[in-house]
Amino acid sequence: MIEIYNISVTLSKRRILDQISLSINKGEFIYLIGKTGAGKTTLLRLIYMDILPDKGNVIVDQFSSSKIKRRQIPYLRRKVGVVFQDFKLLEDRNVFENVAFALRVIGAPRRELKIRVLSVLTRVGLHHKRYRKPHQLSGGEQQRVAIARALVNEPFVLLADEPTGNLDPEVARNILGLLETINRSGTAVVMATHNYDLIRQYPHRTVVMENGQIAKEFSAEQIRSNS
Repeated sequence: MIEIYNISVTLSKRRILDQISLSINKGEFIYLIGKTGAGKTTLLRLIYMDILPDKGNVIVDQFSSSKIKRRQIPYLRRKVGVVFQDFKLLEDRNVFENVAFALRVIGAPRRELKIRVLSVLTRVGLHHKRYRKPHQLSGGEQQRVAIARALVNEPFVLLADEPTGNLDPEVARNILGLLETINRSGTAVVMATHNYDLIRQYPHRTVVMENGQIAKEFSAEQIRSNS
């Protein structure tokens, strides 16, 4: 589903990623862990082609970083949902409109838009708060809105960049539970985090990044046996 071949990335004259290769299978749940600056966010940006590698190639579905044209990138991003640590919600719009925005951009018909938005809000447990503005929601609820917005286009993979970084431990566990539910429905999840406690509680394949390289990998079974 996603193949990363021997990629390197330099930003502002600093080597961020150095000769990384990684395969992500359909429906898989993967953690990217490592300290700040290890390259986790950059690797996610490569997957939704916010940046392109200096060397190597990234293949996402039928899109290749070595061949993709700028006009094709929006079509790629319809298949890749992205969730950020700081939510990135539109403060002047309610929950429904924040989620609907992702469909309005692609010109979805009004009836289809309404059905899909209400369906995904039900899925994340926020149907009853669809008319609230972001400032009227808790941090965990805002992150659920961000997840709903990322899911409304029915992507095959959800990229989550430190989605629990601004949340207290109990809310973080709830968000992880939601991501696991989404994954069990068939959507792949790639989550960047440095929260080792969550990984031990919700073990999945884990890729450890250090200094722009993949230092090691652990399977879910290895994490369970070491917990």
